[in-house]
This record gives sequence, structure tokens and C-alpha cells, in this order.
Amino acid sequence: MGKLIYGGKMYTLKEEGQVVEAIFTEEQYIVDFGDKKYLEEKYEGRIQEKIDLEGEVLLPGFVDSHMHLVGHGEKLLRLNLSTCTSKEEALRLLANYAENIEEGQWIIGDGWNENMWQEQQVLTSIDIDQYVPNHPVLLNRICKHAIAVNSYALKIANITNDTSSPIGGVMEKDEEGTIIGVFKDQAQELITRVLPKVTDEYVERALRAGIKDAYKLGLTGAHTEDLHYYHGYEGTYRSYKKVIEEEGNHFRAHLLVHHEVFDEMIHDGGKYLGGTEWVELGSMKIFADGAFGGRTALLSRPYLDDPSTNGVSIFSQEQLNELVEKARKREVPIAVHAIGDAAFEMVLQAIEQHPLQGFGRDRLIHATMLRKDLMERMKDLPLILDIQPSFVTSDFPWVIDRLGKENLAYCYAWKTLLKEGLHCAGGSDAPIESANPLVGIQAAITRTNAEDIEENGYLPEEALTVYEAVSLYTKGSAYAICHEENRGKIENGYLADFTVLNKDIFEVSPSDIDKIEVTKTIVGNEIMYDRLK
Repeated sequence: MGKLIYGGKMYTLKEEGQVVEAIFTEEQYIVDFGDKKYLEEKYEGRIQEKIDLEGEVLLPGFVDSHMHLVGHGEKLLRLNLSTCTSKEEALRLLANYAENIEEGQWIIGDGWNENMWQEQQVLTSIDIDQYVPNHPVLLNRICKHAIAVNSYALKIANITNDTSSPIGGVMEKDEEGTIIGVFKDQAQELITRVLPKVTDEYVERALRAGIKDAYKLGLTGAHTEDLHYYHGYEGTYRSYKKVIEEEGNHFRAHLLVHHEVFDEMIHDGGKYLGGTEWVELGSMKIFADGAFGGRTALLSRPYLDDPSTNGVSIFSQEQLNELVEKARKREVPIAVHAIGDAAFEMVLQAIEQHPLQGFGRDRLIHATMLRKDLMERMKDLPLILDIQPSFVTSDFPWVIDRLGKENLAYCYAWKTLLKEGLHCAGGSDAPIESANPLVGIQAAITRTNAEDIEENGYLPEEALTVYEAVSLYTKGSAYAICHEENRGKIENGYLADFTVLNKDIFEVSPSDIDKIEVTKTIVGNEIMYDRLK
């Protein structure tokens, strides 16, 4: 059905500041754009519906380049500790939540962050036991690279002081060698392996919730990594197809494929950019290190506030090389989580040893701590950096003490990356951070938070312009998955995916960007969210 969209300011993003008066769409695509009267006359017999924006602002649809969509839905459905400002508040919230759970049932919560608490002490099994002794409890740290559990959970998992921590993981102990219930990175699997298996209904419910919320945030799609964590590749992929395609919750889901289920994808006949128009398969996902919060991101030097460690390498260089080689044999790009500079260097070495053959682009996720020499090595490689601007607002100022002010020259260096000619896409890593793209855009521009009293911004020289920041979530996300020829801009033949805002993001004060409201989210020429309905 032909539609004419008009009555507002429409940014093409083809170049900075370019706006058009009207857009004509048919089926899922933009057919033409320009002067309203011209389009009405040219397509008079094909216009079956008119959409008056009534002064609002339309942009190419926002796409989150890195999130966990099922996990985002889970966060909306279960215990959320991310707003707690003290350990006691988190524990009291946990205790209140437990009152409505049948005794003996697992309680899983998300989002605790000791760096936001005055005492800055992690949750331990002793803490949790005092408040909830009659349920097995697993609480994910905000970074998802650490969990805290109680004694009930330790007993179910048969974990004692003599249990060995797996390679690539840390099982925290006190000075006397007693486990404290904190497990980092690969060590988390000692607990997660005994969790009850999830059902199709559970995954579908979480996915449904995640997509419905994404619409409200103006997201028309997302690059998401969920296929390993719920009920395997087949079950989770099936849930995506059911919720998005069969139920008509249209959303452009690009699924990264965790290396542990990569063989399942291949056996099922999957390939890079295979799948369907709504549920598309992506790169092989690999974790190279952890995160700054738990001091498990792999650095080339010791942590300033704990010289006993420089982080955790999930794989040896040889193992990482083998995984990359495995992807290359199927002509599949890789998408690697690398936060510390040493982890990033390991990934580059693996890519250089096993270059990408065929179509696609490698993706280095987070790229939070770099060096000048690493940037130079990247320039001739077919890759994109998948950055999360909100990390700046959540990591500062505590990360300064963790890394050292003198070591921040190429950290969170979004502006430098663009100046060096490197391609970047913008994501949230939700449920780790807010899935709201306006929050991420604002963070890329202002680089500040409530603790920045003088509002100077953290590493302000790395601040992006509004156009650069918006491009991360539109053109950048499209480029990351080789869809720059049909997504991310208003152009003839491009997908009719739009985000409509009540205010002009290019004209409001940067400090007010997060207050802008999404009024419509249009996916494939269909209004999937309307604030007034």
C-alpha cells in the first residue's frame, strides 16, 4: 500500500542537515522523497494512505548494534537491582521480592553495581544468606561478567572451597581461602549449569517484552546475541521466528551466533546473512576478556587499584586463532567482545593470521581501551568497531582510579576513532545499560553524568557531534552488517523503517536529548508503535 508521509521535518542522514518535505513508500520500501506537491502529483493513483506528522521529526529507524534482546526482556520481567544505591537497599529489595516466591525456587536478579554504592563492596554469599536463606539465589552484576550467589545455590552446584576455577574464570575467595559466592566470567558456568532449563514459553515471553519495549524506545531493529544462553541455538532461533514472524511483531533482528552453538547453526543450514528478512543470522560471537568492573578486562599492564592482576584472557592466543579459523572456513566474520587493550591485540593478531575471506566485516565489540598502534593496525582491515557510548556515563569516575588517569589516552575514544577513519556503530549492550538509543546518543555528545558536578564531561575531547552520534545508531548499524545499501538513510529503495520524535534532536540542548519522546516507530512501512494509541 502506497503511503505519503509529510507534515514534519525529515532528516535523510545522507549528509548533515539535509531534510525533505515528504516521503512516498510502498510495501516495505522508500520509493521516492522530496517536495510534497511533486510526490502527490507523481504518485496520485498509488497513494492510498497519508500520514501527517503534525510538526514532528522523522529519522531513519534507530537500530541498536549490540544488545541482548531476550535479556532485555528478562530484565523487564524479573528482579532489577540496577537503581540501588547501597548494598543494604539491594538486599532489602531482594528480600521483599523473595516473599512472593515459593520456598526453594530459584531467584535470579540483575544489575547490582558496587561501584555505585558508598561502601563499594560486592555482594557475597554471607550477605545474601542473611536476607534470603531459603531460596537458591543468583544475582548478575550489571556487567554480566560476575555473579553473586548464596549458600543454597553453592550447595545445589556442589561447590566447595576445594572446587577449581575453570580457565578464563575467577572464583573469589577471602584471605582464609573460603569461597565468598562471587564468580567471574567462565567461572559463572559452575553455577549456571545447574539452573533449571528454560521453556519456549519463557523465552518467548521475554522476547515479546523486549520487542514491545524496543518499539517505545524508537528501535526498529537490533543486533542481538542470545542463541547460547536459553535453550540452545534451535530453540532460541525458533522463538525469534515465532514472536517476530508468526505473531507479527515486526522487528529486524540480526542474530550473532555464539561460538559454542556455531556448529548447530551450520548443521541447520545457516550461513552469514542467512535466515529471513526479519530474523537474520550474523557473525560468530567470541568473548576475549571480561570487564573493568570486575577487573577481568585484559590489560597490557596491571590494574592501578589492584596491581596483583591485569585481567582475564578467556582464551589463549592459540585457542582464539582456532576459533577465528573455524569461522573463516565457513566464510563467516567474527564479532569479538574485547574491552582491554591486551585482549584487543589478541583479536587483531588472530584476524591478521586468519583474514576474512569473502563477504562481510569483522566486528570488534566495545573497543573501550585501545592504543595508537592498535588503531594503525585496524585501518586496512574489513572491520567495524561496535561501541557503547553509555559506558562513559556508567564507568566514570571510578574507572579513573581503576586504570589510572595517565592510561586513558585511547580509552572511550569515540571521536579519535572517527577521525582516524574507522567505522563505528552504536549500541547499548542492554540489559547492561539502558536500551534507549536517545540515552546513548546523549552520552556520546555530553560524556557526563550526575557525578560530574562541573559538567565538563569525561575526556570531553572525545565528544561527538549530534550528527555523528545519531549516525552511529542508523548508518553505523547498517554498515556493521553490510546493509548500508538499503538501511540507515532516507534514500530511494531503502527500507521504510523510521523513528519519529516529538522534538528535533539536532536543535534541543544536548542535556535534554534523553527527554525527547518517541511518538511513532515504523518498521517495514507499518506503524508498530504510536504513543497516542
